[in-house]
Amino acid sequence: MSRIILGIDPGFAILGWGIIESKDGSRNIENVQWGAILTKSGEPIEERILKVYQELKTIIDLYKPNEIVMEKVFFNNNAKTIIGVAQIQGIVFLLSAIMNLPIFQYTPLQAKSALTGYGVANKQQVQNMLKLVLKLEDFPRPDDAADAVALAFCHLQTKKYL
Repeated sequence: MSRIILGIDPGFAILGWGIIESKDGSRNIENVQWGAILTKSGEPIEERILKVYQELKTIIDLYKPNEIVMEKVFFNNNAKTIIGVAQIQGIVFLLSAIMNLPIFQYTPLQAKSALTGYGVANKQQVQNMLKLVLKLEDFPRPDDAADAVALAFCHLQTKKYL
């Protein structure tokens, strides 16, 4: 049975997403697609949230993932960032519930460890491993999309042992 995983790197200005597929439970993992949902800081908040909701729902309808994986976000002292990302996370949780899709969360450290074997790997190391493991011609862009693909890969690697 094929498993299609939607990875999400939640962000208010840029939401990175990536779809990967594992066929027949094998180690044969294929990249399907990646991208980013962009919103403009000058737009009203409700329009930005609606845009993320609509575009993410379209992605789910198009690729029909079995599971959603979202980055578990930690915050420093930027309250503005906390609120925006929390609002986007709420959209992802809402879509997960509406579409009856299980959702899982992993920290960046977990995603980097699953992909590179090193929890504090830099962006270049993560991108190099994504390119190698998924047999890509180029790196997922923007970086938020690469992070989303790494999260999806982490889930496939971790879920085998749950």
